[in-house]
Amino acid sequence: MTITQLQYVLAVAEYKNFTLAAEKCFVTQPTLSMQIQKIEEELGIQIFDRTKKPIQLTEIGQKIVNQAKNIVNEADRIKDIVDQQKGFIGGEFRLGIIPTVMPTLLPMFLNNFIKKYPKVNLIIEELNTNEIIDKLNNGHLDAAIAVTPLEEEKIKEIVLYYEPFVAYIPESHKTFTKSEIDIDDLDINEILLLRDGHCFRDGILNLCKNKNQTEKNHFQIESGSFETLIKLADEGLGTTLLPYLHTLDLNEKNKVKLRQFAEPKPAREVSLLFPKNELKIHIIDALRTTISGVIRGAIAFQNVEIISPLQKK
Repeated sequence: MTITQLQYVLAVAEYKNFTLAAEKCFVTQPTLSMQIQKIEEELGIQIFDRTKKPIQLTEIGQKIVNQAKNIVNEADRIKDIVDQQKGFIGGEFRLGIIPTVMPTLLPMFLNNFIKKYPKVNLIIEELNTNEIIDKLNNGHLDAAIAVTPLEEEKIKEIVLYYEPFVAYIPESHKTFTKSEIDIDDLDINEILLLRDGHCFRDGILNLCKNKNQTEKNHFQIESGSFETLIKLADEGLGTTLLPYLHTLDLNEKNKVKLRQFAEPKPAREVSLLFPKNELKIHIIDALRTTISGVIRGAIAFQNVEIISPLQKK
């Protein structure tokens, strides 16, 4: 069997369709089918159950796919070893970033990174945390930036920075006159939240875990935009919480409505994620160094309490 044949097997296992897998591998469907048939004949087993729609792995086929992933990754590592030996930092690198981090962090480091490492073809996707985990595990991302800890067995986390939560309190609210607030000042029933699927929303719910949500509100809204939540708060419809970096770009009128938490400040942990068997460690190190260099001057908080992004059962 060959590495190419194993790559074809992995493609069919992922897309559950021979035609689509062939397109992704840039070969004709008959060529891909023939090569997979050859490996099945060599092994004397069926990897795929072709009678089912979509195509399913057989029991032994699933074991073969698990091993094939390791073999293909280790084969790719040979080129990575050569690149590192030569000191070459370049090639395609796929990076996922969650929506509540991308707008503030990406402009801070991207220009520096592409100037320092012009041979890296950086492909960036905005993805939620679940999508990032799936794509890292399936080999469709080289690394990601997300809120941790995630407790994923196959994914390594390197902390980049701790970002405090900051309250946005409209002038009409009872806590507006306070210079700083405590977690006990929060009322989960009046906090405007991001829509479900955002880890920042889950962090807020975990922060207010001892407070029960009631049905006293006359409306319910969950937005995908901090800007929308700020405007609703300005209309007296509630309060909201923001990541610290997002507050830096607010106008002076809105900055007056920001309130820091008393220490230890509740904060989220933002990390660089990558598979434990990742090949492109030299690019990951370059990315981490670049981000650490620009973030150090923007966030200098030490006494923080990390709020988990994992949904509490």
